[in-house]
Amino acid sequence: MPLSLVPPMRLATAADGVALAELVNFAGEGLPLYLWNRLSEPGQDPWALGAERQAKMAADGRIVVVDEGAGVVAALTGYPVHEEKPLPEDMPPMWRVLQELENQVVGTWYLNVLATYPRARGRGLGAQLIKHAEKIARFDKLSGVSIIVADENVGALRLYERLGYAEIDRKPMIKETWDNPSDNWILLKKDLAA
Repeated sequence: MPLSLVPPMRLATAADGVALAELVNFAGEGLPLYLWNRLSEPGQDPWALGAERQAKMAADGRIVVVDEGAGVVAALTGYPVHEEKPLPEDMPPMWRVLQELENQVVGTWYLNVLATYPRARGRGLGAQLIKHAEKIARFDKLSGVSIIVADENVGALRLYERLGYAEIDRKPMIKETWDNPSDNWILLKKDLAA
């Protein structure tokens, strides 16, 4: 990350892989575990695959975490959206919907994962991480920050709206066999003053 981190924030390390997999799955409403189940080899634990994937991203310096001294309690992952990504014909429909939404926020820093363990919620950690994402966007001279949230994730929606994020679009979820109470993905964006 291009900016200095204020404790208890730090860059994640590969050793945080297990916690990051759990947090990513919270943020993704169970969709990451669904994916890891589909990607894992016969006999491979899908959670181990998720932890391995998150450890690799952490080793690349792409994840910020909150660690108050007893391990990771919250995490943030994101990236700049510089251009629309192609939508190949063979892209699975459940992923196509998400990419169609992301393609609407070119020029923003896309907040891909924001999650806090239930035991650490209600203490403002998510808001701190969102503010850090906004600092990254400003540093990178991007127009704003964007995120996609499930419509039944009322707590997250309230947090984003309170921090100035507004709905830009929504699309119906395509679930295949993924079990989730939501019906729609909601694209939110906050414009940042130059």
